[in-house]
Amino acid sequence: MKLLTRVTSLLPSVADYSSSRRTWRGDLIAGVTVGIVALPLALAFGVSSGAGAEAGLITAIVAGVVAAVFGGSNVQVSGPTGAMVVVLGPIVMLHGVGAVAVVAVMAGIVVVIGGALKLGRTVTYIPWPVIEGFTLGIAVIIFLQQVPSAFGVKAGSSSNAAVAAVQGLAAVAWPEVALSIGIVLIVALIMIFTPKLSSKLPGSLIAIVVVTIVAQLANLPVARIGALPASLPLPALPDFSWTMVTQLAGPALTVAALAAIESLLSARVASSLADTGAYDADRELVGQGLASIASGFFGGMPATGAIARTAVNIRSGGRTRLAAIMHSIVLIGVVYLATGPVSQIPLAALAGVLMITAIRMVSLATVRSIVGSTRSDTVVFIVTAIVTVSVDLIVAVEIGVVVAAFFALRNLANSSGVHREQLPGVAQKGDSHIALFRLDGSLFFGVAERVLDRVNEISNVYVVVLMMSQLQVLDATGARVITDIVKSLERRGITVLIKGVQPRHLKLLTRVGVLESLRHQNHLYGELDTAVEHARSHVNRAMAEGSSPSILG
Repeated sequence: MKLLTRVTSLLPSVADYSSSRRTWRGDLIAGVTVGIVALPLALAFGVSSGAGAEAGLITAIVAGVVAAVFGGSNVQVSGPTGAMVVVLGPIVMLHGVGAVAVVAVMAGIVVVIGGALKLGRTVTYIPWPVIEGFTLGIAVIIFLQQVPSAFGVKAGSSSNAAVAAVQGLAAVAWPEVALSIGIVLIVALIMIFTPKLSSKLPGSLIAIVVVTIVAQLANLPVARIGALPASLPLPALPDFSWTMVTQLAGPALTVAALAAIESLLSARVASSLADTGAYDADRELVGQGLASIASGFFGGMPATGAIARTAVNIRSGGRTRLAAIMHSIVLIGVVYLATGPVSQIPLAALAGVLMITAIRMVSLATVRSIVGSTRSDTVVFIVTAIVTVSVDLIVAVEIGVVVAAFFALRNLANSSGVHREQLPGVAQKGDSHIALFRLDGSLFFGVAERVLDRVNEISNVYVVVLMMSQLQVLDATGARVITDIVKSLERRGITVLIKGVQPRHLKLLTRVGVLESLRHQNHLYGELDTAVEHARSHVNRAMAEGSSPSILG
């Protein structure tokens, strides 16, 4: 029964479209807008990867509709992305174009398995500053990628968006560049002021139509989208030879990790851009995996959730899966019905749409709240954004999580430690020869040695009482340090009593050997008063016998 419920939760349902009666107009408009914006991106990403323009277009169409139907986000738009192109380039160079479809299917299977195993929520372990740093970095990359088109030139050969933009600007021809810049400014102005007239008007679509008509009537010499593929191929099984599969196992895992992380982060960012409902991370993985598998069977590329197109979708009014489905329908229509008119859209117009979209992705209020919070969060945010722009988003997320984990462990270590306290009740003769230590917070590898050094510093004592009732986190290193403390003190002739071991820590302490290290099994206490009473009796007996307390520091 549980298995059936689990499987059902990962499948499409009528509830996915429950609000479409209210939002269908906005969804259709958004779908058309995203379809037009996605077209040149799909073609460009296909060419950049080495798989060809047709592969990029197939991915946008097939993966777009499959991910929309089976995915866990209501507004995610999927297809080829710039980050995926960086990974696919070396694969094409080493194994040929045919390897792309094989990798797409293999990676898709891995991603589906990840969703079935409930690994989708691992993205929740990525801290907020990392997510926002990633979003800022992606916004910068999207903006920089449009700079060459905005100036009417081709991007440079570098895979880095900033470097490619600078390389492209070196070829700018003045004053011809004024036409492209003028188109970008017109698009930007229309997109900025249209919502002020009516929030229901599709500013980006209106802008594209206006500048395309003007460019055609005036016969402006600006770069256009250009020729498009005339048809789509029939599905076919990729070459799954054993040699090919073994050679591509490693690259497929890399692609799967990229697809999962980028899609989940995109879905998470999208859910914060507008009130479009929560996303199901596990179902999103299943949907994205199926999208890549389907894309591979049609000769396409691995798919991921595309934050740029998703943001355009949301900003254009998309609120349900109908928008992403419509985006794929538009692309199919373009291939079979409208290659002529669409091919005349100026690339500068699309550059303007994406530039404004990139700017809108960044919330100044969010940036201020992060920068104004803590120094560590600020560092994590800035580092993630910089690495996203300068390297790539997967490395950025990894580094961002590592940096955040470092600060989290440091804060945890600073809030943890060992403190010597006064004995409870009325002071008695010999109390100075009893050391009572309280272990606070977390005793893990980051603070274990500090605790060991602190306890070993004591001198002139007969008994040490370790209070562990306030210890919240204990790992194997911390348990081992307690063992070392007990053994070290007992070797010096100091009796160790342990008070307040929590039930959840008892098994670990037993396995590591803490209890075996005690002089007597009765030296484990549940109440402090009982432990102190025993310690005092031990001191009184030792003083009566004339033995000397430990003076070793």
